[in-house]
Amino acid sequence: MSTVVNVEIKGNIGWVTIDNPPVNATNADVRAGLLKAVGQIQDCDLAVLECAGKTFIAGGDMSEFAAPPVQPHLPDVADAIERSAVPFVAVLHGNVLGGGLEIAMACAFRVAHPNTRFGLPEVNVGLIPGAGGTQRGPRLMGWDMAVEMACFGKTFTAPQLLEIKAIDAISEDPAATIPSFLQASPAPISQKKITPPSAEQIEGYRKKIIKFAKGRTAPDLNLDALLWASDPYEVGQPKERALHLQLRQSSQSRALRHVFFAERAATRPAQLKSLTPAPLSHIAIVGGGLMGSGIATACLNGGYHVTVIERSVQAADDARRTITSLMQAALKRGKITAAQLESRLAASTTTSDYADAASADLAIEAVFEDLGAKRTVFNALANVMRPDAILATNTSYLDPNAIFANIAGRDRCVGIHFFSPAHIMKLVEVIKADGTSDATLATAFSLTAKLRKTPVLAGVCDGFIGNRILSAYRRAAEYLLADGALPHEIDAAMRAFGMAMGPFEAQDLSGLQIAQANRRRQDATRDPSERYVTIADELCAAERYGKRSGAGWYQYGQDNRPQVDPAVEKIITAYAENNGITRHSFSVEDIQSQLLSAMANEGAKIVAEGIADSDATIDVVKTSGYGFPRWRGGPMHWANEIGDETLRSALNSLETASPGSWTRAARYAPQ
Repeated sequence: MSTVVNVEIKGNIGWVTIDNPPVNATNADVRAGLLKAVGQIQDCDLAVLECAGKTFIAGGDMSEFAAPPVQPHLPDVADAIERSAVPFVAVLHGNVLGGGLEIAMACAFRVAHPNTRFGLPEVNVGLIPGAGGTQRGPRLMGWDMAVEMACFGKTFTAPQLLEIKAIDAISEDPAATIPSFLQASPAPISQKKITPPSAEQIEGYRKKIIKFAKGRTAPDLNLDALLWASDPYEVGQPKERALHLQLRQSSQSRALRHVFFAERAATRPAQLKSLTPAPLSHIAIVGGGLMGSGIATACLNGGYHVTVIERSVQAADDARRTITSLMQAALKRGKITAAQLESRLAASTTTSDYADAASADLAIEAVFEDLGAKRTVFNALANVMRPDAILATNTSYLDPNAIFANIAGRDRCVGIHFFSPAHIMKLVEVIKADGTSDATLATAFSLTAKLRKTPVLAGVCDGFIGNRILSAYRRAAEYLLADGALPHEIDAAMRAFGMAMGPFEAQDLSGLQIAQANRRRQDATRDPSERYVTIADELCAAERYGKRSGAGWYQYGQDNRPQVDPAVEKIITAYAENNGITRHSFSVEDIQSQLLSAMANEGAKIVAEGIADSDATIDVVKTSGYGFPRWRGGPMHWANEIGDETLRSALNSLETASPGSWTRAARYAPQ
């Protein structure tokens, strides 16, 4: 008997229980146990398939996907369950996902707990289902729901599936409904005939998928596989399985699986696993601008009581209006209910009095990037808060050690760097300053997890992980500008790679004055031998600060869309002439190679310095917070995929174009 699949015969019913924590994944042992169980219950009148723990089968074991498939294969197990002379009832709870839903669809009957969720999320890791999901799905749920699940990775609730009769019943105690299925006559889902979607329907699906996919191939391939359900199951299912196995070896699936495992590792640092986070209920936030209000909204959504402190009563009132506006926007998008909006606003207070933070368990400073201003904030907080209350700075670039220099109890001081808009963006850098205790880090990670964010641990350096790499990326882009490329060419090349935006589009959106302020801050410590391109400074001198000012690297008209501006090209070519630079053209591949190599090189240096603990952490930061395409895996995964020799060649080109500007990471040193 399998150690993870147990069979117990009670009267005329066979109970088959999967117990494979934490999520009952369908690894080789589970598959073998299920196949054996089908034979063991053949003398019963009915078989019940259930799972121990917090969930039904929540998917396959992705750690197996890099190796050749091991028998028994999941589609064979599903088919054996469906063909069983003794019908199976699937008792469902938690998350019924991927292989779990494929197994459930192969059962004769399905009964679910009210809170159960269903989905086929294989598309999120560059795959299609491989055990009949695209073939039984349309037959059981209809085309629209099957497309939403398989092509878009959307999940659905038990009531939604009951409404279309994809499950047979909902019950707070699903197992209690089992006797009602003893006299029922099942019909195999795989043999159900289904009318193909019309050409108009298919065209509509394709248009939505193209907009959603953003360079990924799996969403469209899932639609192809779903359409095979119009053929007999015996024709479509082998084609589904073959494509699933082919995609396991694809570059996109490898990259997406890399990010999946990287996020799991980065968000659960080994040094913190044994620690119990401090309980938090009241959070104070100093600064009620867009960043502070976004953090406050995220904390309210996480169930905390929040006090926002501003410099005046008027500013506090403005912060209240901003938070209310963000909540109302969430209501309009259907993210929260009217009752939730009311209760969350009731849990918030805006004030100009630091004394209102006295009972807070944790305070987050979110004022502008000025060392003196931040020190003033923490001195005021330390005067009113408990000695064990956690103090966190949201700084993007400044040294937390300097910020906390005058604070007693440095073990409770930490950086918690949110990204704007803070109520939406997933990435949070948790910064370990000198003296920060592991207990404080554990509490910071617990907080961000409750806010449904993606936290990563970072050490102290200028820009930490994400912004330090962003600075290197922008410098490399500006060298390309000086040497022959134009902003729209560079942006187009990086969008073609899959980036959400090119570097100059992104800078126009955030504001050129922000990057300029960082350059001015670095003037005193910049290496004199480093190549410094002044084109961005010239744009700022001309008050071209980006989209909000109507002009930056691009011109913005009434439609607010970026338009190529000849005036910018004149500034660029004049800079080259004044500095004796002979401009030349760059191919799309040249642009991508140089910019990605600059990112990977900086990432390697960050890991070597101990600022990040691994390449995987670098990749999580860039894919979660900076628009790097997940299906490319992040800059370090990209570098590993192309190989060290190719990367060294790209870095050689970068150094030739920009002598003295790059310190090569040791792992990429010329051989």
